[in-house]
Amino acid sequence: MQPHALIRCSWGASAVKNGKQKFFTCLFLLALAATAVYGAFSAREDTAALMNVSWSSHTVILDAGHGGEDGGAISLSGATESGINLAIAKKLDGIFGLYGVQTVMLRTEDVSLHSEGASTLREKKSSDLQNRVARISSFEDATLISIHQNSYTGGAQYHGAQVFYANGELSRPLAERTQNVLRETLDPSNQRTVAPVPSGVYLMNHVSCQAILVECGFLSNPEEDRLLQDSGYQTKVAAALAGAYLQDRCAISTEEEGA
Repeated sequence: MQPHALIRCSWGASAVKNGKQKFFTCLFLLALAATAVYGAFSAREDTAALMNVSWSSHTVILDAGHGGEDGGAISLSGATESGINLAIAKKLDGIFGLYGVQTVMLRTEDVSLHSEGASTLREKKSSDLQNRVARISSFEDATLISIHQNSYTGGAQYHGAQVFYANGELSRPLAERTQNVLRETLDPSNQRTVAPVPSGVYLMNHVSCQAILVECGFLSNPEEDRLLQDSGYQTKVAAALAGAYLQDRCAISTEEEGA
């Protein structure tokens, strides 16, 4: 397992100086994710069920899309999608760590995951995707969250996060929860709805687990370009994704107990 990279709520002698800052950062991240989680629960028994879920019994695979030579979309200000994807994935990993969720990050640096034999950019992209699929498929019971950014070359008018899902009803409930939480916490005016992942998305169409792909916003929109490069906004996105996942696992746990 990859260690949770963002923050750890444990204090050693070397951390005393910055202990207060780390402590309040932990509280802030927990509060953000908790807001996303509890917002969907109204009944007392539902919130009680949330506290009884064993978060460590299921693995979440975090895929920061693109990487290395494949930078993905380029924002209006020149930022690469791959770097933004990785920043959000790391923050999401850190929040999951606070809840004890087991995670695996497919990449922790801005690199391609291609094999050594790949030489051209096309070969590297193909090898990278095949290696990601192989890593994901090595886990029997997992959830894949693939993080991306959208872009539209025809203008700056489009905005808003959108969630795509693979494997039908296995993933659709998580996608819908994620879309709802992103709307409620980031942009109430966002009217986008979930959709099956397009057939041309190789990775999502070659995995069999619960899997969603999140387009966090449009790099071709000036306002979202600015927001998606802001560390605080990235944390809000990550907290929304964490909250939606925790909601979903709680719902699954409740269904299993009632079966």
